[in-house]
Amino acid sequence: MQDFKSFSEKLKEFVPKDFESLALEIFQFQAIQNPIYNKYLNALGVIPSDINKVENIPFLPIRFFKDHPVVSADLDNFEAFFSSSGTTGMITSKHYYWSEKWYLDHSLRLFEREYGSIEDFHVLALLPAYLERKGSSLVAMADHFIKKSQSVHSGFYLYNQEDLMQKLQVLRSGKRRVLLLGVTFALLDLVDSGRDFEEMENLIVMETGGMKGRRKEMIREEVHDRLKQFFRLDTIHSEYGMTELMSQAYSKGEGKYNMPATMRVMIRDINDPFAWSGRSQGGINIIDLANFHSCAFIETQDLGRIGKDGMLEVLGRIDNSEIRGCNLLVQ
Repeated sequence: MQDFKSFSEKLKEFVPKDFESLALEIFQFQAIQNPIYNKYLNALGVIPSDINKVENIPFLPIRFFKDHPVVSADLDNFEAFFSSSGTTGMITSKHYYWSEKWYLDHSLRLFEREYGSIEDFHVLALLPAYLERKGSSLVAMADHFIKKSQSVHSGFYLYNQEDLMQKLQVLRSGKRRVLLLGVTFALLDLVDSGRDFEEMENLIVMETGGMKGRRKEMIREEVHDRLKQFFRLDTIHSEYGMTELMSQAYSKGEGKYNMPATMRVMIRDINDPFAWSGRSQGGINIIDLANFHSCAFIETQDLGRIGKDGMLEVLGRIDNSEIRGCNLLVQ
């Protein structure tokens, strides 16, 4: 636990130039203290002391979170876990956390670095399905944002579209901006409700991905075009996060994500998980330094590319990978 507190303090005032040194420090720690990661490294024949570059760190396949407690300490040191969404009968991921308060504070720091003070917003969270189960990291984060906004108008919405539309009408004017944070299928349900929406200059619509089998999969451009037309906006924002990560990335339009200082994306070869792609497109590997308590080096099943501007575009799922409940939009 002392190691966790030490890492958490380092991340509070973290600067990008320290990324590689802290990543290597966390790797050496987890290579010893995380039993699952330790066994994985042994199976690969990797000697941790030989790793002196971030590019040489092995990434743990994300599916391990479905079958094992991926932790860098005894389970007695953890408060609880976040769980992924999933369809009936699907094995879901569990991400144990040592401090929910730290996770919530960290998430708020990342949001405010992109958008400014949460107190400048009314936060309306349209998260059906997530609200209907326990253990969602997205719901925990949204609830924290709602409370920290200190607005009597902030709150959750399940399927009550009429109440949401009325609230948006009330918040049309005022100094605060309005953040409508919604799972993709619920936002599209609102679009298809037949209601009219007047232009609202202080509105930000942010989709979190997720069809959950409720609707047919659509490419991002089609989804965003429909949302832009309904809400009469020039851009749709997005949040990129998952149960297995403690950090989030945000897009302010066109599906291009600006990675926070605590995260780094590395693109692997689509046919060889142990080789880096010679192109800008491939499988997404993520280093999330905020995962110091679990595993900070995750091989996801998402496909993406890094643009010349250094921003991440998530292109969807890799073929033949298991479709998660919070499935990303396929492009």
